[in-house]
Amino acid sequence: MAISADITSHHADPPQAAAQNVLLLACGTGNRLAFEALYRATSAKLFGICLYYLNNRAEAEEALQEIYTSVWLKASSFDPALASAGTWLASIARHKAIDRRRSRHIHEPLETLAQWPMQDSVVDSVERDHQGSALERCLATLEEDQQRYIRVAFFEGCSYAELAERHSVPLGTVKSWIRRGLLRLRACLGL
Repeated sequence: MAISADITSHHADPPQAAAQNVLLLACGTGNRLAFEALYRATSAKLFGICLYYLNNRAEAEEALQEIYTSVWLKASSFDPALASAGTWLASIARHKAIDRRRSRHIHEPLETLAQWPMQDSVVDSVERDHQGSALERCLATLEEDQQRYIRVAFFEGCSYAELAERHSVPLGTVKSWIRRGLLRLRACLGL
């Protein structure tokens, strides 16, 4: 059975997504051949996620190595009832890339992020599924500044303290703005 390089169950054919789930479950039992097959099937997309967040090929390559080390160590915790292999892997990749970016202390000004065009990217195609679409709809109901703060804090990995310092706003104020926005998101999403 050929395994697609597309790691999302949303965009992958059901047999391919199921095959990735099986490979990841086999990795959890220490199966090195399954790990190699999983790497071949998913590394291009995960590298794309790293490159998107880090904007540096060498750093993205290092992040990819860290990701697959984590995958090997954590594969036994994968539960296909909670998420597809593609979603699980993309989440690890996103978090590793954001952690690496945060450690560099390189963040674009908040105003620059607000001017980014809304376009499909590798990350959009990996992370956009039914819940992602609902989240985007609910984010659109927030005030523009509140949206921006939440996006930067949660999607770009900027801490509340960094946001407060960058905009000369008390930390408590930033926390309150984001907390109120998250409560509205929660209500909108029906959680």
